[in-house]
Amino acid sequence: MEEKQLPKQRLLMAKPNYSGEKRRKDLAKKAKKEEKRLRKLHAKESPEAENTDATDPAVVAEKSSAEE
Repeated sequence: MEEKQLPKQRLLMAKPNYSGEKRRKDLAKKAKKEEKRLRKLHAKESPEAENTDATDPAVVAEKSSAEE
């Protein structure tokens, strides 16, 4: 009986690129962290923009009566 010859070159499945995926996740995390840092820095520079009390009707009425 004659054995079947297997091809010398086997078909291989492509391996997932885990290092590339990790790098993309790390870059996304760094970008998000930098965006958060810039937001906090901007909030410190202009606290009036972050002031939610300015839209409160009681505070607005109090300010207008103080101006009179």
